[in-house]
Amino acid sequence: MITKPDKNVTRKKRHNRVRKNLFGTEERPRLNVYRSNKNIYVQLIDDINGVTLASASTEGTANVDTAKQVGELIAKRAQDKGYKSIVFDRGGYLYHGRVKALAEAAREAGLEF
Repeated sequence: MITKPDKNVTRKKRHNRVRKNLFGTEERPRLNVYRSNKNIYVQLIDDINGVTLASASTEGTANVDTAKQVGELIAKRAQDKGYKSIVFDRGGYLYHGRVKALAEAAREAGLEF
């Protein structure tokens, strides 16, 4: 009997493939997304120094509306620290639903990626 690999293992493989080409710098940090069943977390990361510059997450249940709020919040926090242009790292997740809502809200709030 052949078993399917775990969804998270597949996602991590996909994320590693993408991360080979994505790199956050001091001038243009990486916006990393992690999506769990109940919450969504985002971080602005400077990969050169290995530092998290800003972060935001949901409190309680995450849906598309709360993902939009998190996108707006991370955009505001990034702009307060002087970042306008970023690199978007979807974390191996498909670009739809909560991840897409977060990214579009961050773009509308002024981040460029």
